[in-house]
Amino acid sequence: MAATIKDVARRARVSIASVSRTLNSAGSVTPEVRSRVLRAAHTLRYMPHAAARSLINRRTHTVGLLLPDTHGEYFSELIRGVDRAARARGLHLLVSSSHGDSPEATSTALQSMNGRVDGLLMMSPHVGGGSLAEALPPGLPTVLMNTRVAHGTRAAYLVDDFGGARAMTCHLASCGYRRIAHIRGPRDNFEAEERLRGYRAGLGARRARVIDGDFSEESGYRAGQALAAGRTRPDAVFAANDAMAIGCLFALTEAGVRVPEDIALAGFDDVPVARFVHPPLTTVRVDVAAMGRRALERLAAAIDDPRTDTGTVGTLPVELVVRASCGANSRRRIRRRSRHT
Repeated sequence: MAATIKDVARRARVSIASVSRTLNSAGSVTPEVRSRVLRAAHTLRYMPHAAARSLINRRTHTVGLLLPDTHGEYFSELIRGVDRAARARGLHLLVSSSHGDSPEATSTALQSMNGRVDGLLMMSPHVGGGSLAEALPPGLPTVLMNTRVAHGTRAAYLVDDFGGARAMTCHLASCGYRRIAHIRGPRDNFEAEERLRGYRAGLGARRARVIDGDFSEESGYRAGQALAAGRTRPDAVFAANDAMAIGCLFALTEAGVRVPEDIALAGFDDVPVARFVHPPLTTVRVDVAAMGRRALERLAAAIDDPRTDTGTVGTLPVELVVRASCGANSRRRIRRRSRHT
């Protein structure tokens, strides 16, 4: 049978209260008592009972992370950032996915975490406003990530999706591309809507051409097939994420369309594989792991002091990363040469 706290107290020749204070770092114990308790616990291989400790201090020392999905490099990087920050604070991480885009799916996932976590990190691009307020457990410290936020309701970190998409579209336009198409993300998705809005803002007087996608490689591949087979091709394509851009790249290459010579290509996120495809992908860099780390730090502060759980919203800056897929250098050489002829 597993050793109990009574066994540790008996072996260390101290009271149960002294064992509890030592193991929970609560109250004062003499160095001698502390040494005897820790030695006895080690010898007996004593493991504190998490549920019992939670009843005493009303803490689970666990934080929840609710995501719309857990598949792909984007979510892997986000989880990595959150997990590292949590471990540095002695917190455990409970990860769940809503596995869908409906408020009902999100509500079900939230209910599964209720009572099991001290605080919640949540990314739900499909839920916002009143439906979000109704779904969140009352009184639970919560920090939102890239989720539509009603002003002053919850602390949040948002990626500058609009600014990044506008900067990328302006960059493609500055390279001389006139017909810039956009592969959008899923409809009613906050990130996708912001990136679409940034694309339109960066077009200027150019005509928009928007192709449906869902953030998956498969949807990018289908979009690439349609573009390659079309009678009027764009001279540049900006996909709302790298996964769709890479799927599009594969379809264009398969159809004999050269990137960037025939069609320039760009994505968004800068997932690790983006630099290793051929040609390397021009994209908008989002430090997703940093967003996860900052959100966890904000949540840990709110758990320790609920008064810090204010409705302030932080914005994570993005960075334009120019690689070969957009043909920027060759296009600029052509444009400079044409000015002198």
